[in-house]
Amino acid sequence: MILIGLIGFSFLYYGISCLSSNFMTTEFKRFGLSATQRKITGVAQILGGLGIIIGFFYRPLQISALIGISLLMLLGWFVRLRIKDSFIASLPAFTFFVLNAYLAYYLIVLR
Repeated sequence: MILIGLIGFSFLYYGISCLSSNFMTTEFKRFGLSATQRKITGVAQILGGLGIIIGFFYRPLQISALIGISLLMLLGWFVRLRIKDSFIASLPAFTFFVLNAYLAYYLIVLR
């Protein structure tokens, strides 16, 4: 449960960063993505983070948010592969994809 909470807060942080940070603006340009796509990603990360946190009180919301964030991270990993980022630079997106997908699976099947 602590891990799920940390993931929720980290996506809140990264979503806000995505909307307000000059570094993220530069990164999205490097990724070949538009300002609109950066804003959509930021809002999706904020909503996913909130869904994960609020989901402690309503489990279906948490599962949906974990699946959504997992898909977002899968797409992020594909973007990293497309621009030929290094393995190390691509690893966080892939790790978050796997971790969120596993946690959603755990909450659906194993719990």
